[in-house]
Amino acid sequence: QLQLVESGGGLVQAGDSLTLSCTASEGAFTDFALGWFRQAPGKEQEREYVGAITRVYDVTYYRDSVKGRFTISRNLANNTLFLHMTNLQPEDTAMYYCAATTSWYINSLSQRSAYDYWGQGTQVTVSS
Repeated sequence: QLQLVESGGGLVQAGDSLTLSCTASEGAFTDFALGWFRQAPGKEQEREYVGAITRVYDVTYYRDSVKGRFTISRNLANNTLFLHMTNLQPEDTAMYYCAATTSWYINSLSQRSAYDYWGQGTQVTVSS
């Protein structure tokens, strides 16, 4: 079992940076690939993929709209996943969720259905 807790959200202005954290209160990140998803206001049915980091070698993948602006990393010693976001834009406003999957398949990491464990989310609001 894995318990995930996100933190670090807040209200920022366009162009600002923000780093989100996701900590596992139980379980070990070494057994999982990890992803970030987000859900924008008014889009309750659309929790979209932001990016992911693989179980081994820490290879990262991102959706096109955040490439070059967002960076995913993790600290296995502290069981913490990070999402460092730069040049934030109003369209990045959303609830951000971290998630974990035991899947080894790279193609599955962008799929919400592949993830077994989810945090409760942290809100990021970007004003223009």
